[in-house]
Amino acid sequence: MAAPKVELGFAEEAAAEAWRLRSEQFPCKAGGRPAWLGEAGLPGPEQLRCGSCGRPCAFLLQLYAPLGDQAQAFHRSLFLFACRSAACYGPRAPPAGAGAGAGGGLKAFRNQLPRKNDTYSYDPPPEEPPLEPLPSVNLQLKCGANLCRVCGCLGPKRCSKCHKAHYCSQDHQLLDWKAGHKASCLQSGDQMDSVIPDHNFLFPEYEIVRELEEFDTSINEADKEDVGEKEDLISANNLYENSEHLDEKFLEAMAKHETQADKIFQKFKERISLEPEQIIRYCRDVEGPLWISEENIPQETDIPKCSCGSKRVFEFQVMPQLLNYLKVDSLGESIDWGTLAVYTCAENCNQGNGYTEEFVWKQDISGSV
Repeated sequence: MAAPKVELGFAEEAAAEAWRLRSEQFPCKAGGRPAWLGEAGLPGPEQLRCGSCGRPCAFLLQLYAPLGDQAQAFHRSLFLFACRSAACYGPRAPPAGAGAGAGGGLKAFRNQLPRKNDTYSYDPPPEEPPLEPLPSVNLQLKCGANLCRVCGCLGPKRCSKCHKAHYCSQDHQLLDWKAGHKASCLQSGDQMDSVIPDHNFLFPEYEIVRELEEFDTSINEADKEDVGEKEDLISANNLYENSEHLDEKFLEAMAKHETQADKIFQKFKERISLEPEQIIRYCRDVEGPLWISEENIPQETDIPKCSCGSKRVFEFQVMPQLLNYLKVDSLGESIDWGTLAVYTCAENCNQGNGYTEEFVWKQDISGSV
């Protein structure tokens, strides 16, 4: 039986070809503002608030993941949002299963459209950049919905003075006011939107390029266990030779403990060693996540069913390498994870062409929540 195919995602600088990250190109991207797929039923501000601190979550990434065998999912994208507060990833954060029905600082959504729709051309998108330069930020969708100047999410609130600037929340209105809207509030709409200030809220923007994983699976699991047992025996013998003061039972227990504790992490390291820069592993309902720790691995009952009643299946995971690109390190705490596993509806239900919330499981490197 052929091994399941896993697609790997890598971050690439996107500044030179920013046009490729716009909605009409159906991009895979990390950071910046979301390139919404469908314009109907965007997640509202309350859906995008952190379940721990209550502040708006920032757009983390999106993957274009159409399902060729389903007409209603000819276009299909998955969106992931994350709280920017480091405290929401620490010991006092909500349970590890952070997503639909569990709160937390991680939110996942799925949206899909048929090939014939009111937003995009029936034909594939152009492969060449547009002849005329596009505005750097698009704050209004074709349907007329306004987006928040700070985060690019649905902006139902607007400035009470100019009535032109829209926001998802009072938090972001205050952030924009301090960043420059106070001075530009009464300017014309074109002047006001020509330059959006840096609010220090968005994550750095990258294109995510994908390719199939090449991994040697010729060694079966039995062979791996034999190799592991031999390595454990060698390690134990070395300990015997180098320490006359450790008794035999202690050495055997230590070798056994090391085997149990390190087996999953060793598999994780071996699997990513050929492509250490991977930030995404995509393999819908075929191969499960590549766990980084033996602790805090969810059972089937830990993954809540979709709102339609169907079970959820694993679709992709976010690797810890993405943290290197997000510039979240600080002298104090920073957001952190071992891996984020995203589970989506097994039936890929179509709930009114809106955005369906899915489920994220966060596993920490140490195994603690």
